[in-house]
Amino acid sequence: MDRIKIIGGSPLHGRIRIGGAKNAALPLMTATLLTDETLTLSNLPHLQDIATLLHLLQQHGTEVSLQNNGDDGHEGRSVSLRTPRIVSTTAPYDLVRKMRASVLVLGPLLAREGHARVSLPGGCAIGPRPVNLHIEGLEALGARIEIDNGYIVAEAPNGLKGGEVHFPQVSVGATENILMAACLADGTTVIRNAAREPEISDLGACLIAMGARIEGLGSETITVTGVSRLHGAAHAILPDRIETGTYAMAAAITGGDILLTHTDPGLLTATLDAMRSAGCEIAENAQERTIRVRRQNGPLQGTDVMTQVYPGYPTDMQAQFMALMSIAEGASMITESIFENRFMHVPELARMGANITVHGASALVRGVGSLTGAPVMATDLRASVSLVLAGLAAEGETIVNRVYHLDRGYERLEEKLAACGARISRLPD
Repeated sequence: MDRIKIIGGSPLHGRIRIGGAKNAALPLMTATLLTDETLTLSNLPHLQDIATLLHLLQQHGTEVSLQNNGDDGHEGRSVSLRTPRIVSTTAPYDLVRKMRASVLVLGPLLAREGHARVSLPGGCAIGPRPVNLHIEGLEALGARIEIDNGYIVAEAPNGLKGGEVHFPQVSVGATENILMAACLADGTTVIRNAAREPEISDLGACLIAMGARIEGLGSETITVTGVSRLHGAAHAILPDRIETGTYAMAAAITGGDILLTHTDPGLLTATLDAMRSAGCEIAENAQERTIRVRRQNGPLQGTDVMTQVYPGYPTDMQAQFMALMSIAEGASMITESIFENRFMHVPELARMGANITVHGASALVRGVGSLTGAPVMATDLRASVSLVLAGLAAEGETIVNRVYHLDRGYERLEEKLAACGARISRLPD
């Protein structure tokens, strides 16, 4: 497995172009299964998770055509997806186990073909994320579902029917799955306690462009009036708010000055508010789609955060903020309310000198004067990038092992950071 080597202590200066959002791209890609016409998605990030899902879609019968935009191929890619017919309604274990988002093929396959067989998903080991909400939502639309030898086996021989879906807890993936399935259901579906994430609104906008009838995007209640068929469309994927927040914290943790471009400040209000409370200077320009982050006038200040569903502080930015708070003055309380077992980066940060004590779902971070480079181990996607951030600020050399996690969610991370002055390189296996 590759490793990343970092020599810390260099303030970052420059600009970083933000790519398309992985968490928006994945459900958008599965929407191709709802139509036999071409769906073209632009601003597609170049990530391992994208490649994994493309492979899965191809075995379902999707024809894939990738186009690079710009001379270096990194000015945003486009992909044209066309699924003239479904050649297989089985999503096999060998593919689905690599990425939890693969379960998003369940709703579209069931809606279009009336049956689907999808392996129970795998992915990052950050606590249980059951698919029961996906199953219960589809059952509310008339599907018959059972678990057989590790597979979700779903049947709707007479098609899905509109119905009432009330999620007992907010689930982004389940909202996306039911939203897509409901587009081809007979009648009207009302999704209550729906997730409000921007990525869901992005999916909804694409589905509407494909001919779906959807109301209430961005609210807790989404109403979908089913149609007999969807057609092709072209859609630009929204910017990645988690990548944006991560590089914003890279500027802050190193005492640097970075301009983030091709992003949307309105997507990460809670993250930017927490950073301002910690003493960061942040200038947003929605018209030019930029955010400038500086931290050059004094130390960071301890700041408490609690992860919440959108529009609250995102769980995918918790590990990065913990790294930031590890060098702040005073103490910070970071509470994780979304996922269990999402403090696996704490022992690794402690190896670098961080002073963190975990009490159940909360971590008390007492800031230290400086971190020290050390060999550390990545445990999941966001935890791995928090170790990179810590390494950028640490004295000496940090080696981050198991960086395949990073490749799932961050495009050209070393190249983007090195262009801003980071002393960072990849060590091939």
